[in-house]
Amino acid sequence: MFPAVFAVAVAEPAGGRVAVMLLAMAVLVAVIGYLLREQRRTRRDRLGTSPPFDRAEAVDDMSRLNSALWASGERFWDYDLRQRRIRHLYIGDLPAPASGATEPAPPIAAAAAGLHTRIIARDGEVPTIHPDDLPRVMQRLREHLDGEAPMFRSEHRMDLRNDGQWTWIEAHGRVVQRDDHGQPIRLAGTARDISASRNARHEQRITGEVMRSMNEAVAVLDAHQHFVTINPAFTRMTGFEASQVIGQSVHMLDSSQHDDAFFQRMREELEHAGRWSGEVWKVRRDGEEILCRIETNRIAEDDQRHLYVQVLTDITEQKRAEQELRYLANYDTLTSLPNRSLLSERLSRAIVRARREGGYVAVLFLDLDRFKDINDSLGHATGDRILRAAASRVQQTVGPRHTVARLSGDEFTVVLEDISSQADAEQFAMDLIRAFRLPLSFDERLELSVSPSIGISLYPDHGQSPADLLKHADTAMYQAKAMGRHTYQVYSESMDEKNRHRAVLASALRRALERNELSLVFQPRFSISRQRITGVEALMRWESLEFGMVSPAQFIPLAEESGLILDIGTWAMQEACRTLRQWRDAGMQHLVVAVNVSAAQLQHGDLSQVVERALAESGVPADCLEIELTESVIMTDPEQNADTLRACRRLGVWLAIDDFGTGYSSLAYLKRLPLTTLKIDREFISDLTHDRDDEAITSTIITMAQSLALKVIAEGVETFDQYEFLRSHGCDEVQGHWVSQALSADQCLRFIRDYYPQSAGVHAVS
Repeated sequence: MFPAVFAVAVAEPAGGRVAVMLLAMAVLVAVIGYLLREQRRTRRDRLGTSPPFDRAEAVDDMSRLNSALWASGERFWDYDLRQRRIRHLYIGDLPAPASGATEPAPPIAAAAAGLHTRIIARDGEVPTIHPDDLPRVMQRLREHLDGEAPMFRSEHRMDLRNDGQWTWIEAHGRVVQRDDHGQPIRLAGTARDISASRNARHEQRITGEVMRSMNEAVAVLDAHQHFVTINPAFTRMTGFEASQVIGQSVHMLDSSQHDDAFFQRMREELEHAGRWSGEVWKVRRDGEEILCRIETNRIAEDDQRHLYVQVLTDITEQKRAEQELRYLANYDTLTSLPNRSLLSERLSRAIVRARREGGYVAVLFLDLDRFKDINDSLGHATGDRILRAAASRVQQTVGPRHTVARLSGDEFTVVLEDISSQADAEQFAMDLIRAFRLPLSFDERLELSVSPSIGISLYPDHGQSPADLLKHADTAMYQAKAMGRHTYQVYSESMDEKNRHRAVLASALRRALERNELSLVFQPRFSISRQRITGVEALMRWESLEFGMVSPAQFIPLAEESGLILDIGTWAMQEACRTLRQWRDAGMQHLVVAVNVSAAQLQHGDLSQVVERALAESGVPADCLEIELTESVIMTDPEQNADTLRACRRLGVWLAIDDFGTGYSSLAYLKRLPLTTLKIDREFISDLTHDRDDEAITSTIITMAQSLALKVIAEGVETFDQYEFLRSHGCDEVQGHWVSQALSADQCLRFIRDYYPQSAGVHAVS
């Protein structure tokens, strides 16, 4: 067994090590002097002699030893091998001595610091050595005692205070006394606490290993943006070795695709915020340019100096693939025109603008006459060249301000914006027909004449949605073909037999309430933070005696067009509140029911009275009812609608904006509305984890809603991955088939009662 006593040790630079060595020599001199005096005292005790005591010399020696120990931070230990007892000396802070008391003088440095110190000596047993370190310690001690090592050196852990806390110490010592047979009987030496330095070295090793193992390139820069160190991934990405970049400016990799102003803004943001992230073009050693996603953070090296840690990810191929996928998803590969998906998006935007500005949007559905005969006679390769020439002819005729898309085969669609009347749309149709009087050149010396048949539909006269406008334009185009081709026709209701069916359906809808054919189903909403069902959305269903189950997409627009939506909406509000009353009586006190409200209900002006009556008749608290309105409904007349919504909010009900992100509403209006909840449309949820644009839009909507203190609900959640994305980005609630499909009132009550959170997430009902 052997001793250990400790003091804090920190890593020193090269110059600092010299100072430490000088201090250690001072300690060694003081210790040797102390041991020699002890040896002389022992010899005098044996001979029974006692020379005259020189108190001044003793005080001076103790002061020197005190100063040496205090300055070095070391502890001195003296171990008796026979008695297995240890004596250790260390510096301790003591109260100032009473007036007239005699104490060894404190070290000069300690006195200058206002400290009163003295050497404290303690005797006792050796503190416990960690079991994992004990074999190694004993081996090194035996090597020294057997003469194999000139000095005992060890780094190990000890329980210094006998409290179960292990402290790393560094001990040095050697035999200082032997018996008459030459056997060692005493060891002495010094020790210090090296926990801090070991932890620092350990963290440094971990940091180094992490940097070396990272797939992302990492560079550490000094305050002047010069390389200090890089990891192997940086070399793999850029082609530069560490020796080629260390000490060089980070701008050696800059690309000419960015101007000086770009880098100046980057430096200013980094200086101001301490971090910068973005996409930057860089130049590899071989001259190839790569697009990098860069994250740069400032870290403090000490109180006055700082470093920058830069993480680079090569996203060149990723961006290229994203662009290709985005192109394939939105453009026709044959003609490079927008496809059906992009056409629907642009048409939706055009409708929203026209609704807001009171304008018109025209859809021209163009089909090449007898194109099948051309394909069959000349072959598909020639047919493809003709299609490309036709696409170019249409785009040149209508101009770049309007959208030309290819839907399929020989069918093209034109979306005309900013027109003032139906006559403008007809003029474009005549221009197209005249343009195709000239033959199409599809090879160097080949020309072919083709003619188009065109159908026209207009917003708002012939439809309120992209689907309706496209369908009606298609119907009109077939009417043009029936009229002899090479002409155009404007859609009218007489063209479509389905309109008669709609009229019959509308008549049946008027009797639906009387016949009790309408019902409500309820889709549960799951609270992510509370991990339980906290609400439901009431959805309307119609099972007609004549037509069977009719889709809401059919009868809701009919109800709105006919004005029946006012009576149906009032019934739905009352029925939802009655159902919730029954659930509350059954113990479901925490649920909120959401009821959809149409534009007609909102604009009628008595919505708050309808809500108030439904609450009074059912006895449901106002804070258990939520009213849902779409963006387009709210924005039809935002000023009037805001007053109606404020009246509803004063009742205590919640107000939610539904299908957010699809209506292109004005945020300036939205922030003035008394909204409490924002529902993200399923269009953005469906491609989460697959579409970076949808992920960016969704996370931005959540952040914006949180900044406005709005609760966020995501609709159309179908997968666990979508749920996890929403949960990690702070969404409050989710709704969709992954939680449960829409259920009848009794089924929904059983689902909520029987529901228990699972380790893998929500228990979905299919």
